[in-house]
Amino acid sequence: MHLSPETESAGYRLLSLEATGSTNDDALQAAKSGDPGQLWITAAEQLAGRGRHGRQWSSPQGNLYASLLLIDPCDVASAPQLGFVAGLALHEAVEAVTGLGAPRLALKWPNDLLLDGAKLSGLLLEGHRLRPEGPLAIVIGFGVNVSFAPSGTPYPAASLQQVKPNLNRDQVFLALSSAFASAFAAWRASFRMNMSDPFGAIRKLWLERAAGVGQEVTLRLPSGEKRGVFEGLDRFGRLQLKGAAGVELIDAGDLYFPNLLHDIAKPDAGTKRSQV
Repeated sequence: MHLSPETESAGYRLLSLEATGSTNDDALQAAKSGDPGQLWITAAEQLAGRGRHGRQWSSPQGNLYASLLLIDPCDVASAPQLGFVAGLALHEAVEAVTGLGAPRLALKWPNDLLLDGAKLSGLLLEGHRLRPEGPLAIVIGFGVNVSFAPSGTPYPAASLQQVKPNLNRDQVFLALSSAFASAFAAWRASFRMNMSDPFGAIRKLWLERAAGVGQEVTLRLPSGEKRGVFEGLDRFGRLQLKGAAGVELIDAGDLYFPNLLHDIAKPDAGTKRSQV
């Protein structure tokens, strides 16, 4: 694993491990130990990977497991936008190494990347206040199916080697770390140039690559299911769901598209999900 000279010159560093419990946990521990941030941690294998809502995540060798630590990248209210910055970077990186683009390659709100409707990758964004009034640590974890697509998931998964057999995780990481550095710099610049809607440029780019916009969708929430039309994102990244009573803003949930491949199987609470 390595970073490009341009990424290193932008202040990013890399810690590459053979095996670890969780790269997100390693990044958080680095923050607690005083790391200044812009630190990538990768592992060939994770022994205790996890996903959103504490879901277990199988991490066989051959796929990419990487986490990025950022220290005080923004205020707390703006932190969720980093998930969309990361998603754009991931889409750009996969497009660069495969030559595929939209609509075959699509972003799924809030944190997945789809290939032909099947899950290729996910990301997990975690924020931690290291101490009261202390710095904000943001950890962004990426899991990309490079060599293997897991089975037994609630909907089909895909791997990059299905479309580019000789691709490896080192190539994907090099493209991802470079794409994130560019996307993050552009996002930070937007705060200086457009204070009224700093998320606007990222939101536009994300929606151009998003799956399901303008379609009937189902959202599974802790409170139950909601159905409506996926209208877009608001200025904070919340999903705009248009139903009979008007437009509702959704902060988080599991999004399903009835007409896409990955909705063939229904979620099972006892099934391990391959989700970062």
